[in-house]
Amino acid sequence: MNQTALITGASSGIGYELARIFAREGYNLIIVGRHQGTLQTVAENLEREFGGRVIPIASDLSKPESPDQLYREVQSRNLRVDVLVNDAGMGEHGFFTETDLRKELEIIQLNIASLVHLTKLFLKEMVARNNGKVLQLASIAGTMPNPLMAVYGATKAFVLSFSEALSEELKDTNVTMTALLPGATDTDFFNKAGAEETNAAEMAKSNDAAKVAQDGFDALMKGDRKVVSGFMNKVQVAMANVLPDSVSAKNMSKLMEEKENAPQQAKR
Repeated sequence: MNQTALITGASSGIGYELARIFAREGYNLIIVGRHQGTLQTVAENLEREFGGRVIPIASDLSKPESPDQLYREVQSRNLRVDVLVNDAGMGEHGFFTETDLRKELEIIQLNIASLVHLTKLFLKEMVARNNGKVLQLASIAGTMPNPLMAVYGATKAFVLSFSEALSEELKDTNVTMTALLPGATDTDFFNKAGAEETNAAEMAKSNDAAKVAQDGFDALMKGDRKVVSGFMNKVQVAMANVLPDSVSAKNMSKLMEEKENAPQQAKR
């Protein structure tokens, strides 16, 4: 019997690439995103290319009630989740005093609260049967101060700390948890965050989401507690571990500034 992976944020970016990998490796999938139409198209394409069963479930995880609703939907279909991938996340670019508070509270709900909620619900089942895997999408932004995207960086610091703590709690079980730490990656993240004209967005163009997803999948299968995807990202994290936070913050601020040749209307 094929195992089943539940992947949030599966309609695009790293989540979509992870869905492709799991499907290629013979897993059945539950893919979660905001838009049923997009998910349905992704599901049909994955089933056509790889076979297996792909179930699309639309859920807006920036809403507090959504994790419970998603869990009940999975239960109502008598599905067992063998692998949980918490990929869904978003950010907001700009000075904290100028950004949209409502959006930032939704970011906290999505990146932290819903991730914790889904982890609690599905991890309890995994521990009860002493088998399962969880992949949490953190970021190298969570290892250092992240000016101009302060809330996003702070949420990813939470995800990393949370994941490493639970990995230790799970050490005497057959359940593992892995934190995936990508850097700036070629996805729609920067456009949605209003950061498409930043130096980081330009850097992201050279970092393939499929490579990040493969690094995360490989680490998950090995039971690693965390993996930093990409050599230069490993260097950046290593430097952040030894540099004063003020220097790391200054370096990150430069990355999050808009490019010199950015269109005038895009500048803040």
